[in-house]
Amino acid sequence: MRKNPVPVQAGRETGLRSLGEMNAVLSSKLLRIRDWRGAGSRMAAHAHIADAAADDEAGASALTAGEYALFAQVARTRRVEAGQRLFLRGDLGTTMYVIARGAVDLDFGDDLVGKRLGMRAFFGELGLLIGDHARSAEAVVAEDGVLLELGRGEFDALAERDPALLSQFLRRAIMRVVFNEQALIGRLRRRNQELQTALDTLRATAHRLNQTEVLTRTDELTGLSNRRGFVSHLDQRRRNSSLSGLTLLLIDCDRFKDVNDAHGHLAGDRVLQSVANLLRAVAGPDDIACRLGGDEFCLLVHAQDPDELARMADYIVDSARVLRGMHSKLPQMTTLSIGACTIGLPRDADPRDGDEWERWYTQADTALYRAKRLGGDRVEWQA
Repeated sequence: MRKNPVPVQAGRETGLRSLGEMNAVLSSKLLRIRDWRGAGSRMAAHAHIADAAADDEAGASALTAGEYALFAQVARTRRVEAGQRLFLRGDLGTTMYVIARGAVDLDFGDDLVGKRLGMRAFFGELGLLIGDHARSAEAVVAEDGVLLELGRGEFDALAERDPALLSQFLRRAIMRVVFNEQALIGRLRRRNQELQTALDTLRATAHRLNQTEVLTRTDELTGLSNRRGFVSHLDQRRRNSSLSGLTLLLIDCDRFKDVNDAHGHLAGDRVLQSVANLLRAVAGPDDIACRLGGDEFCLLVHAQDPDELARMADYIVDSARVLRGMHSKLPQMTTLSIGACTIGLPRDADPRDGDEWERWYTQADTALYRAKRLGGDRVEWQA
């Protein structure tokens, strides 16, 4: 039951006669708490935080015997039952609670550790001290019991009865705010570090996957695209409907087996690498050079001028002939045969149709076979 407050002279001497005055004091202290984040006051803040941590270990969330006796004189009593919800996270509140008997669970959400409060523990004080403060946790009664409720009127009565003891309580309450704030900052920093570590791991994994994908599409010996990479490039062009206007060159090393038989496979590998370097040198940014397998290569060229295409194909053959003549003992190059066809689409053809590509490949292969049959070291075109 609430008792009438008894005015004392000390209340007037301290100047803490109303809730409005207490709000002004608390607001000033909270602003100082935020200022502690600055570099100039960081050491002082750490000292206060250390005090708050020690108080918390000793039961900073509970009233001392003297404080409890004072609060009990003016507070309203309220019987509660287990499972009863006192308020939700985010609710606006102006009431502070003290547990006279029983227990209350606080759930802060967002994967934060909850708390169970027992006898003489207080909570919801910011709603009282600041006014219409959003609750930071959900409060649910864990055990049947009794709560002490304090609103603005009761707080003014506390200031009149014993301002010194109330000032002691306020200091501990503010230190608890500081401690909780710093603990939250620490948790957020740790969570950010964990997220950053996870992101770094994901980036590294994605990079390794990309590297693996590149390796699966690259010929290990020559560094050109392999058949898989060429097919991938072709599929991309099919999806973009950008096959028309391309020219396909199929390139084959003349008498490559003789090089392997006479000089060994290492010499044969050097020849293949020389062919790859030659094709890489003539390929433009929109072209793709590929080793299809063995001593067979291809070059997909994006060019519209037939004369330019003919000069490119002749340049490849002429350059291979010159390079072959430069090394008489250990061959670095063989002459080359090229079969070429220009890719054109009939009006009713679908550029995404795989059958059309097979037709173009067959045309270039027919031209290559004709060049080989005529002795190699030449370019043959198939209309």
